[in-house]
Amino acid sequence: MANKPQKMPKVAKVKDKSPAELQITAEQLLREAKERELEIVPPPPRQKISDPEELQEYRLKKRRAFEDSIRKNRGNISNWIKYAKWEEEQQEIRRARSVYERALDVDHRNITLWLKYAEMEMRSRQVNHARNVWDRAVTILPRANQFWYKFTYMEEMLKNIAGCRQVFERWMEWEPDEQAWLTYIKFELRYKELDRARAIYERFVYVHPEPKYWIKYARFEENHSYIQSARRVYERAIQFFGDDHLEESLFIAFAKFEEGQKEHDRARIIYRYALDHMPKEKCMNLYNEYTRHEKKYGDKSSIDDVITSKRKFQYEEAVKANPHDYDTWFDYVRMLEADGNVDLIRETYERAIACVPPLKEKRHWRRYIYLWIYYAVFEELSTKDIERGRQVYQICLRLIPHKVFTFAEIWLLYGKFEIRQKDLTAARKALGQAIGMCPKHKLFRGYIDLEIKLREFDRCRKLYEKWAEFDPENCKMWIQFATLEAMLNDVERARGIYELSIAQPRLDMPEYMWKSYIDFEVEQEEWDHVRSLYERLLERTHHVKVWISYAKCEHSMPTEDNVVHARAVFQRANRALRSCQEKEQRLMLLESWRDFEDEFGNAESEEKVKKLMPRKVTRRRQVSTDDGSQTRWEEYIDYIFPDDEAAKPSLLLLAKAKEWVKKQQEQKIDSEEDIPTAEKPDYEETTEVNPDLDRDDSDVDVGSSSSEWSSESDQEDVAKKRKERKRKYSHKRDEDDKRTKKVDKTKSSDSSSSSDEEKERTGKSSNKGSSSDSSEEERRAKKKKEIKRRSSTSSSSSSDEDDEKSSKKKKDKKKSSSSDSSSSSSSSSSSSSSSSSGN
Repeated sequence: MANKPQKMPKVAKVKDKSPAELQITAEQLLREAKERELEIVPPPPRQKISDPEELQEYRLKKRRAFEDSIRKNRGNISNWIKYAKWEEEQQEIRRARSVYERALDVDHRNITLWLKYAEMEMRSRQVNHARNVWDRAVTILPRANQFWYKFTYMEEMLKNIAGCRQVFERWMEWEPDEQAWLTYIKFELRYKELDRARAIYERFVYVHPEPKYWIKYARFEENHSYIQSARRVYERAIQFFGDDHLEESLFIAFAKFEEGQKEHDRARIIYRYALDHMPKEKCMNLYNEYTRHEKKYGDKSSIDDVITSKRKFQYEEAVKANPHDYDTWFDYVRMLEADGNVDLIRETYERAIACVPPLKEKRHWRRYIYLWIYYAVFEELSTKDIERGRQVYQICLRLIPHKVFTFAEIWLLYGKFEIRQKDLTAARKALGQAIGMCPKHKLFRGYIDLEIKLREFDRCRKLYEKWAEFDPENCKMWIQFATLEAMLNDVERARGIYELSIAQPRLDMPEYMWKSYIDFEVEQEEWDHVRSLYERLLERTHHVKVWISYAKCEHSMPTEDNVVHARAVFQRANRALRSCQEKEQRLMLLESWRDFEDEFGNAESEEKVKKLMPRKVTRRRQVSTDDGSQTRWEEYIDYIFPDDEAAKPSLLLLAKAKEWVKKQQEQKIDSEEDIPTAEKPDYEETTEVNPDLDRDDSDVDVGSSSSEWSSESDQEDVAKKRKERKRKYSHKRDEDDKRTKKVDKTKSSDSSSSSDEEKERTGKSSNKGSSSDSSEEERRAKKKKEIKRRSSTSSSSSSDEDDEKSSKKKKDKKKSSSSDSSSSSSSSSSSSSSSSSGN
């Protein structure tokens, strides 16, 4: 039993492990403990001292405790302060003073210790001792402002004004912070000593030279109605700081002071002086105040000046940030030109044109070049300095890299400038130099316009010739050249220019050129030339607009049968555009023809044109992607012309005619070979042409009968059936060709025995003459069965036909051998054979 192991008690299983509704935290436990005062220890009972001996014993005990704590830690000032405070409570001032002195020997730089010491002396009304303590404190720690504040306050409370002033003077010798000076000034003001306060301010603004203290000094004078003194303070402040250290707050205060004194001109001058001498980035508030002042007290011109100065500052900042922002330069110079300061405008222009684009690309120079143009125009028109304007143009032309790009505008402006100065030779020299260095269309056009205005037509011709050599493909140049000659009434020369232009191998706008030539001939009323030009143009193109223009031109000719000629042109155009792939052109022609007949035709001609109008249908086609795969179907509008629909049956009829001719040839060959009718090859039975084989998939009309195309699967089935039919038809056609070749071979090999075969055939035909009707019926029945069988087994027809070919060849050989052995000739048999062949 003793060795039996002891069982461990079972731990109760917690069934509900969810958190309780009321949760208790450690903070709540502590709060409850404090509320119930569970840890509060009751204070010790108060000890009552009833006789001097107990008091002495108590004091001795406490002093011994304090001394022990001080001995343990001399550096702990709080123990010293507690000791001195206890002695003060015991009315032992001398002992307390002794404790403070001993503490000061330990740490004489402790501010708290000095403060407690001096306050104890003041509480005990020991004024001289307190003065002595404050004097020692400020001597040892002159930067401790608390000592000075307490010292001066004590002297002032004791009504010792002279002593207090003396303490302040000792304090000011150390040049303390601004609050000390302001305290001294307030002290003097409390006793109405304005001169002393002014003297303190004079010393103060030099010890602490900041604008806000100068402003305080000036406001001090202003508050005490010393206006001239206040103005002098502001002026001295501006002189003191100079131009390098100006502050906008000082100028704003000065201007507001003058504004308060109704001296608005002085305030305006102060604002302008500040804006002119201070950096622009430090004048934002000054601008706002200046604007406010001018809006309040100024006139329109002064307000404009303020706005101009503010915008000038903004532009200066913008061009400093991005000197290649030429739009900002344009706005800046335009504003300065409105102001009228010529020197400043020139300086700004020089600064702007000095910002040359870093890259020699024309897109970077497009805005820059206008700075030069505006500069030259300003010198010419505003300052009337012609020579300076000419220099601007010449420097600009030397600056542009003409081998890379050029600006025709600057050359033309320079030429016009020289013409305005009545120097035509210099203008022509400049424009000629431009054409020689960098020819451009705009240069030629501008130079020619200049010579036309001067009525120098020979020079214009030479310039046009140079232009034609430079760019013979330019149609506008040829047209302008011919127009000039026509204007000079030189028709033959103009016609020659037109002929030369259309003879060029390449033109940028040939249709424009032909139209101009035709219009020229129409103006000259040379109708034969007009027709010739239209015919020549139609040899090059069959565009529908050319045909319509031709027809309208024929109708506009002053002849009796102009309508007939126009209708003939429309008919020619309709025939010519029949083969055009773009059906919209033909539709456009027919619509124009219909409008023409509605206006100038009769009912019969209108009906004919209406019969030619197409039918509009909607078709579907597959859209192919770039890689060639067909992804989706799309609908498109198509036009079906009546003559196209009539042409399709004729094509089918032509195909059937060809098949019929082919069948006749095969029958002739079979008759020559004398193949029995029952054993003829059955390819004749399916020689009928399927009309669906000649139709294209794109001819399916889905505009009105969309139910025929229910789904893409039906379309695929139809396409497969058509492909199968085409394949079978081509396969049978190949077999027919093979058979004809084999028949030709057998015909050549059996040419020697042809006469014998004919005799044998005639003999057989005479023998079979009596049973021909019955064999014909059997043959027809066999044909019908064979057609049904072929339609059901079309997939395996090729292999069966090969077997039939071999069997037929064997039968033909057997028949030929039997006919040779049993051949006999007679007159009756020949007559019967002829009658059977006729049947």
